[in-house]
Amino acid sequence: MVNNMPITKFLEDNAKNYPNDTALVEMNPDVRELRPSAWREYELMEPSKEGPYRREITWSVFDEKANRVANYLLQRGIKKGDKIGILLMNGLEWLPIYFGILKTGALAVPLNFRYDAREIQYCVELADIEVLFFGYEFIGRIEEILDTLKDRRLLFYVGKDRPSFAENFLVESSNASSRSPGIEISDDDYAAIYFSSGTTGFPKAILHKHAGLVHSAIAEQKHHGQQKDDVFLCIPPLYHTGAKMHWFGSLISAGKAVLLKGTRPEYIVKAISEEHCTIVWLLVPWAQDLLDAIDRKDFHIEDYELDQWRLMHIGAQPVPPSLVRRWKEKFPHHKYDTNYGLSESLGPGCVHLGVDNIEKVGAIGIPGYGWEVMIVDEERNPVERGDVGELAVRGPSVMTCYYKNKKATEEVLSDDGWLYTGDMAKQDDEGFIYLVDRKKDVIISGGENIYPVQVEDFLHTHNAIKDVAVIGLPDKRLGEIAAAVIEPKEGYNCSEKEIREYCLNLPRYKRPVTIIFGDVPRNATGKIEKPKLREIYGGSFIVASESEIK
Repeated sequence: MVNNMPITKFLEDNAKNYPNDTALVEMNPDVRELRPSAWREYELMEPSKEGPYRREITWSVFDEKANRVANYLLQRGIKKGDKIGILLMNGLEWLPIYFGILKTGALAVPLNFRYDAREIQYCVELADIEVLFFGYEFIGRIEEILDTLKDRRLLFYVGKDRPSFAENFLVESSNASSRSPGIEISDDDYAAIYFSSGTTGFPKAILHKHAGLVHSAIAEQKHHGQQKDDVFLCIPPLYHTGAKMHWFGSLISAGKAVLLKGTRPEYIVKAISEEHCTIVWLLVPWAQDLLDAIDRKDFHIEDYELDQWRLMHIGAQPVPPSLVRRWKEKFPHHKYDTNYGLSESLGPGCVHLGVDNIEKVGAIGIPGYGWEVMIVDEERNPVERGDVGELAVRGPSVMTCYYKNKKATEEVLSDDGWLYTGDMAKQDDEGFIYLVDRKKDVIISGGENIYPVQVEDFLHTHNAIKDVAVIGLPDKRLGEIAAAVIEPKEGYNCSEKEIREYCLNLPRYKRPVTIIFGDVPRNATGKIEKPKLREIYGGSFIVASESEIK
């Protein structure tokens, strides 16, 4: 079924077999009028007077839009192998543009909507982007770097009220052919460039082939069993591999997906209820917020239609076991899964817990469908079972390379296909893998290795703590000490003395020396931005007293 097949074939098959079935729904609970980003025919629609802004498209319309995108790009001189950037917020336009790019044989290059102008310019130049799609939210940022873009690249604006320096793509392309462009594409062709999260500096450009995208779709369905009648609620940004590859489970099964703009707990449960969602992927903060809202009785879950909701899964960052236990108390009938992955492995699925392994909560799981894992020492030799080492993965969705960065590629990718993740992990007797921490985040204090995730998991069990990040701060005597940045729950008071007493249940060397109350910043995929915290709090040496370190 999948030999020599590009990812676009799934879309074309769905349009042929289920032309009138809903493919995508866009919901924006905060908007009750059409926002300035729509296909031309939507400009005649009346804004909803009854409730939140909602749009939908069928599989046939989805494929038709993708074909118009592809044919217009070809008319404008785009050819196979060109790189085309996407700088858009989630919406109905996002995925048809993505698939239209792929249908030309060009590479889609999604950009993080959080990038500032300087980062946008860096990524455009690094990835050799020739065409850039952008929405109204980014006009100001594009204007800042216009001199570096306009002479060498096409700028396509997606929306109404276009800026003078760009073309109105949705209007201009509406007369292009809705038929398939007929470009020959195989699974061995390059499909996309994704960017690393860039938490240690400017991001790297990660090159992937159609074969990797196809395998990610197959693995997602193998892991979560999507069927035609499943409805997937997608909240994270589509520029990231996590959201995209989980949605691929809907693509391969021809199921409906809901793009929800907004993360407030009541938005989530309302969307699940009204759209009859069966599968929801959440980030840790959103799951915590939802549980807290239920506890506060901000709403009553019995007022919503949630019985069809069968699976909640989490990825993108370590998941506190206490959160999952708390979730199962509220939703005992839910299946649960944890997904581990990297943009270099095309997102989630190279390791996953598995929906039938709830007793192993705390582990990131076992190798995903078609994947192998290995835990190695500093010389990249396998460690003994139970010992901590660096996690390496190998499978069909491993990146080809870091684009235009041979040195960085050689540092993480071996000749025989092993990708060295930089994550420290260990494996139990049954083969389940436990993430210990990022290699670069390990704190070495007085010769002892402190793995922040272990301390964070412990602190998450305190009922007044909403979020926590443990970082290493410089110390003249010990080299580093552990500091806990704690974000209390709304309405809870939490003192330093209380936290120190609670930490008496930890081994002495793991107890945070410094307690800081403040926000815990997370990026768009839910990962704690520890470099930012180290920059904020690590500017000067902190001397630990004898009493603090005993």
